[in-house]
Amino acid sequence: MSAQHLWWRIPDYAFGLRRQMSWPGGSHAYEHPARPTGRTVVLVPGVWEPWQFLRPLAELLHAHGVSVHTLPELGYNHRPIERAARTLGDSLVERDLRDVVLVAHSKGGLIGKLAMLQHDPDGRIASMVAVSSPFSGSAIARWVPLRSVRAFHPADATILALAAEVDVNGRITSAHPSWDPLIPSGSFLEGAEDVVLATPGHFRPLTDPRLRTLLLARLAG
Repeated sequence: MSAQHLWWRIPDYAFGLRRQMSWPGGSHAYEHPARPTGRTVVLVPGVWEPWQFLRPLAELLHAHGVSVHTLPELGYNHRPIERAARTLGDSLVERDLRDVVLVAHSKGGLIGKLAMLQHDPDGRIASMVAVSSPFSGSAIARWVPLRSVRAFHPADATILALAAEVDVNGRITSAHPSWDPLIPSGSFLEGAEDVVLATPGHFRPLTDPRLRTLLLARLAG
């Protein structure tokens, strides 16, 4: 590990820890902006990330007129990708959300893609912006003795099946840093729009100015 990479890891992991410890209340506080733009967003967090991990994005988008929905029913999002994707699809139906843009982090991008493929028969999901998502898996997963993380092994059946499905890739934007300590192979997704963020790490790219600009341009009208 280079000194530069070590220097990048420290603030990245510190940011992730702070987000993990954030206040869990207010999951429905961002659904009704004062001046709605008509776009509807559903936030999909990563593994071991509660919904409030993405609260800064909810606050940003809500302040610019976007209706933002969260998924507290995912808990800490440690369950299988298939189960989480089904939960996402069911939530869209239960809340009668349409023309939805998913904004996902890490595992959330896999959940979102699977939901687009298998759990959205009514076409409620218009597109997805995925940040730091392991679309090809992560070699690091083989060294972590947690089933929830080993699910990202590049040879995992779900990872391979998702990689083979390209029909929805054109509706996905994959935003990612040039260096991600948790996804060494990167987040490139064939056929998707590829956006490289200047902020290194796995968690801190959520604060990247280019990501904020992209989201507001796409969602705030």
